[in-house]
Amino acid sequence: MQKTRVCSVSSSKTNPGSGSRCSLRKIVVRRKPGDKSCAIVQAGPLRFAAAIGRSGITAFKREGDGATPRASMQLLSGYFRADGHPVLRSRLPLLPIHADMLWCDTPSHPAYNRPVKAPFSGGHERLQRQDRLYDVCLVMDWNVTSRKRGRGSAIFFHIARPDFGPTEGCVAISPADMRRLLALVSPSTIVTVL
Repeated sequence: MQKTRVCSVSSSKTNPGSGSRCSLRKIVVRRKPGDKSCAIVQAGPLRFAAAIGRSGITAFKREGDGATPRASMQLLSGYFRADGHPVLRSRLPLLPIHADMLWCDTPSHPAYNRPVKAPFSGGHERLQRQDRLYDVCLVMDWNVTSRKRGRGSAIFFHIARPDFGPTEGCVAISPADMRRLLALVSPSTIVTVL
């Protein structure tokens, strides 16, 4: 029988509400003690359970290492699945995901760590995933604004698996927590992984 992992965190604070006019300046992600692939996300007064990379957190991120980069990363933009989703409100630019939308993860390709469209012969991630982990997918500025080959690609802030299983290097939270967070973030929000 497979053991079910549960990343959890309690918060005595209430949701500041989507009507808030202030945008969140900083989100902090800290590894949860005792589990290298679980974290606690602090977003103002809110606390969320999160999944992080299967290899934990690293200051020396490499393509395919399964680690979440230890860094401060600006939220640049995001993607969402329009089918079956309630209206999402955010100050962060959000684009609807279409079936031909991909993200290049081949370090030697000129489009490395950039969105591309199918058909595409290089290695890539499909944004319209069957497991719906990218139903909301926020792009963090890891190796995007200033790219270096092999330093990691597709480092997103996205939806967690139901059991909060580890990611490939991203930060992932529950759909309900993502909806709360979307109302508070903007392009001035910085995600700091410690």
